Amino acid sequence: MSHTDLWPLDPAVDYLNHGSFGACPKAILEKQSELRLRLEREPVDFFVRALPGFLAEARAALAGFVGADGDDLAFIPNATAGVNAVVRSLEFSPGDELLTTDHAYAACKKTLDYVAARTGARVVVARVPFPLSGEEDVIEPVLAAVTPRTRLAMLDHVTSPTALVFPIERLVAGLSARGVDTLVDGAHALGMIPLDLARLGAAYYTANAHKWLCAPKGAAFLHVRKDRQKGLHPVVISHGYAGGEARFKDEFDWTGTADPTAALCIPECIAYLGGLLPGGWPAVMETNRALALKARAAICEALGVSTPAPEPMIGAMASVPLPAAAPGAPAARLDREQLADWMRARGTEPWFYDWPVDRGKLVRVSAQLYNTEGQFVRLGGLLAEALREG
Repeated sequence: MSHTDLWPLDPAVDYLNHGSFGACPKAILEKQSELRLRLEREPVDFFVRALPGFLAEARAALAGFVGADGDDLAFIPNATAGVNAVVRSLEFSPGDELLTTDHAYAACKKTLDYVAARTGARVVVARVPFPLSGEEDVIEPVLAAVTPRTRLAMLDHVTSPTALVFPIERLVAGLSARGVDTLVDGAHALGMIPLDLARLGAAYYTANAHKWLCAPKGAAFLHVRKDRQKGLHPVVISHGYAGGEARFKDEFDWTGTADPTAALCIPECIAYLGGLLPGGWPAVMETNRALALKARAAICEALGVSTPAPEPMIGAMASVPLPAAAPGAPAARLDREQLADWMRARGTEPWFYDWPVDRGKLVRVSAQLYNTEGQFVRLGGLLAEALREG
C-alpha cells in the first residue's frame, strides 16, 4: 500500500523529492487549519493565554520522540535558523577555525562563511569522497582536519546532496575528545532515523519537522545541551530576552508575532504517521529505507553503474552520480535545473545536484510512504534516456 491518497500531491507527477521540502498529509493540514481558525477567532486569547500551554504540549511530545529534555528544545522555523542562532551567538576571534565538510548544506555553509568574514575566523572544509566505501571515509578526513584552532564543527547527520547517513555518534565523540563542540545539522534526520539526543551528547542539534516528520512548513527545532545554553540566543531578540540570564527556550518561544501552528502540529504528526503502519515509527522508517535502497538499485541497474555507498549509510534518500552522457544528450547539454524541468515535463520530480564526478551531476531520490517501487523504475528509464544522444 502506497498511502498515496493521504497526501494532497499531484497524481500526474511521480514526486520523488520529499527530501527538499517534505510533503504534508491532508489530515495534518486539517489540524493546522483548526489551529489557525482558533487563533483568528480570538488572537489575544490564543497568543497570550493558550499558546504557552500549546507549546509545552508540543515540546513534551517532541522530547519523547527525540530522546531529550523538553527544556533543552526550542521551536524554530527551519534548521537553517537553528544553525544561524548557534553560529551567530558564539564569539570567534581572528584565526579561529570553523570545521565542516564538502557535503554540507549550502545555506549552512554560507552561514559559516558569513560569520568567518565578520570575525576573522577561517572555514576549514574536510574533503569526504563520494562515492565512498564506508564510515572511515568520513571519520578520517574530519578528525584529521582538527587543529588547536578548531572552535566548532558543523556536520550533517544526513547529507543533503549525497544522501549519506554520517556516523554522527562517532564523529561527535571523536571531536569532543579533541575539545571541539559539534553543531549537528540534522535537517533530514527527524522522522528518517531514530534519534536519542541525550545519548548523542552533541552541544547543538537542529532538525526540520517539515521533512520526514511531514509537518507543515515552518516547523523545526534546536536542541542545546544545558551547559551551552547561556549566551545562546535566537537571531531575533524579543520579549524573552533577560540580559545575561539564561532563558533559552523562553527567548525562542516568542520572537515576535508569527504563525506558530506548524510547530503545534508536531504531536499530531508523531501520532498520525506512526499510526499508518502496524509497527509504528520503526516500521515507517524501515519501510522508507527499504524503498530507498530498491530505488537506488533500480537507478544503478538502469544506468549500468555501481552503488556509490554501503547500505548502512543510507536512510530514506539515495544519491547516484550520473555517468558521462553522450554528446548532445539532455544530461550533457542541460544544467541541473534544466534537467529537472526536462524530467518534470515527463511527469517525474527527482532532484539533481552538481558534483565533481564525470559529467558533474548526481541524482537524488527520496522514499516516502506515498511512493512505489514502480515510480523509481520509471525514473531509471528516463535517466537512461537523458544520457543517450539527443
